[in-house]
Amino acid sequence: MAGLQQTNSEMILLSWVRQSTRNYPQVNVTNFTSSWSDGLAFNALLHSHRPDLFDWNAVASQQSPVQRLEHAFNIARQHLGIEKLLDPEDVATACPDKKSILMYVTSLFQVLPQKVTMEAIREVEMLPRHSRVTREEHIEVHEQHFSQEVSFPFLLSSCCSKMFFLTLSYSEFH
Repeated sequence: MAGLQQTNSEMILLSWVRQSTRNYPQVNVTNFTSSWSDGLAFNALLHSHRPDLFDWNAVASQQSPVQRLEHAFNIARQHLGIEKLLDPEDVATACPDKKSILMYVTSLFQVLPQKVTMEAIREVEMLPRHSRVTREEHIEVHEQHFSQEVSFPFLLSSCCSKMFFLTLSYSEFH
């Protein structure tokens, strides 16, 4: 049961990230490892919710992955109060640590708007399995049908003991 809860939490978190970064063509987050290596995903996630904090084009086009990661972590620390939990050099690799990325993205999730649409969740469900979860975590997730806005609790990862409530809006559904 814990594996199912974690997998569902990761799917919802990934849906939130993909929905938030949808308008950034350079960003395609499909997992919690390699999709974050170049620093674009962290910056796009921040910029999508707080475009007043920095110029996206300057960050996206003129900086190296380590510089972009450093930029995102500094913005999150200075403006959102999120401690720098990751070293840019550890993330700017072919396969950064999944649990570390999840922990940091969870920190962002706690302070940024958390609306996720059913469309975003369906999109993540359609991603190739290896992009979403590792083989050990492979669990079938059954699609649930909702006809209105629903809030439900979930734990984002084992490092968090706090329960969150996520509001899903399904205005296009049914």
